[in-house]
Amino acid sequence: MTNSVMIKRRKQTFMLILILFHINIGYSQNVSMNDSISSTSIHDVSKINYNEKLSYKQFIIPSLLIGYGMFALVFDELKDFNKEVKEEVYLEHPHGFLHVDDYTQYSPAVAVFGLQALGIKGKNSVKDELIIYALSVGITTAVVYPLKKITKEWRPDHSAPNSFPSGHTAISFASAEFLRREYKDISPWYGIAGYAVASGTGFLRMYNNKHWFSDIAAGAGIGIASTTMAYWLHDKIRWGKKKTNTATIYPIYNNSVLGVGLVKNF
Repeated sequence: MTNSVMIKRRKQTFMLILILFHINIGYSQNVSMNDSISSTSIHDVSKINYNEKLSYKQFIIPSLLIGYGMFALVFDELKDFNKEVKEEVYLEHPHGFLHVDDYTQYSPAVAVFGLQALGIKGKNSVKDELIIYALSVGITTAVVYPLKKITKEWRPDHSAPNSFPSGHTAISFASAEFLRREYKDISPWYGIAGYAVASGTGFLRMYNNKHWFSDIAAGAGIGIASTTMAYWLHDKIRWGKKKTNTATIYPIYNNSVLGVGLVKNF
């Protein structure tokens, strides 16, 4: 392969990675800006609308990301691109591993509770935030781990056949969306910062040769969608019309698969 071709491929690879991260950060910025504009007052908590409604628009970006990841499992062109990214990020630039991604996946969620401790109140109480985040992580893991077992995609380092999708990335973007939703009425920059950290976590999974580019894309989509569903589900539990309704949320562990269960009494 000539030097000019290699340089061209490197530029294409780098640009596509930037596009993925730009999409995610741009998604956070645009949605946060729109939500902030639609709020009656960012300082008057009593006027915030707690009625979470699902819209197909909320799932456009997550669906595109997940769809890309799924297509990459079967289309050779996308598989080849995965290999090009690996070559550019890992093979052509030998380096040691950075294991901070084990911690950064949770850092946007930790930021939520840290801000609460500092007196910067989010959309919900700490109790409700704990429930929402538990739901988000539960939904995320309930989707990610069965997919890993079904697809049996080998990791780039050939360590195990459980590469697709990236669990670290899914949790990280679920955490970032959690931060964005809690503080979108105060400033969109909280969400932008959270998505920047999540994008960095995804890059580190490729940097450490643990995931393909398509694993990262799908994980990001799953994480965002899971938190969206968690807020909607929490809204149904907390703000249902029947005040006498009771609901119980509990973790599920079955055949090495984590999940979350819900029992609602009417």
